[in-house]
Amino acid sequence: MRSRFLNGIVLFALLAFLPTQALATEPFAKVGTYALQFLKIGVSARATGMASAFTAVSNDATATYWNPAGMVDITRTSVSLNQAWWPADINLSYAAAVFTLPFVPGSFGVSARALTLDPQIERTIFLPEGTGKKFDAGDMSFGLSYAKFFTDKFSSGGTIHFVHSGLAEKSVNTFSVDFGLIYRIGLRGMRLGMMIQNLGSKVDYDDRASKMPTVFKVGLAFNAYQRGLHSLQSVGEFSHPSDNNERMNFGAEYSFNQFFYLRGGYNLGFDAHGAAGGFGLRIDTTQTSDILVDYSWVDLNYLGDVHRISLGFSY
Repeated sequence: MRSRFLNGIVLFALLAFLPTQALATEPFAKVGTYALQFLKIGVSARATGMASAFTAVSNDATATYWNPAGMVDITRTSVSLNQAWWPADINLSYAAAVFTLPFVPGSFGVSARALTLDPQIERTIFLPEGTGKKFDAGDMSFGLSYAKFFTDKFSSGGTIHFVHSGLAEKSVNTFSVDFGLIYRIGLRGMRLGMMIQNLGSKVDYDDRASKMPTVFKVGLAFNAYQRGLHSLQSVGEFSHPSDNNERMNFGAEYSFNQFFYLRGGYNLGFDAHGAAGGFGLRIDTTQTSDILVDYSWVDLNYLGDVHRISLGFSY
């Protein structure tokens, strides 16, 4: 049985690697040609503080986004509220909850996110200063997740998203699917994570079909240092988006007594993303509940900085 799961992991890795090789000979990346780009914006302060190298970690409520296979590591009901301030006065909000049900195996999750901006002035060629009217634009999604252990080391999970995108009177609706797995190697807390994100059909804008921004990810996390009250987790990740070149992310999370967390990382191969950092606090409210507060900063080079705040509850 174990060999079958190991073979499944190898097959999954090969399937994720094949699209990379198929696209490697293309002369140009397909930047700006795929729809629903908001689906690729990282949602939590903890993960983005580690340069978004979170596929192999994914052990809090935001696993519904980063890798649903990690939901099985959450032993209590967990809720996460996240806010990101993106360039051009764009805001990204994300909320998620992970829980279990009596007499039903596995872990369940629900999530919602919204990309919003202030009403924009309607302009035309003949009235460049505005027509006196304004229009709205934004995107949102709602997700249902499920994950399960198949052995004591291997888990997999998936999320189904309903996605809505609107611009003035125009709007499109579609579905997307995420699928991931995590294999716990056991040596120094090593975890191997794999993820296929944003699988879905094309969406039509004015009879022009656009593809979904599918992303393939492979990550590795391990305990680089553990002594007394101090621990350091290191993470690395390789990703291949269908509309851009291959990328790599590296990050680390230092923990003092599971109370104070300091994070940092770097994004390689991105058009804008560079260094990242952040910190967090975990406060025990009772013996069975706690509150987590996290902050992250990411350098987008010429686009400026992105700040995120996350608030988590476990009970």
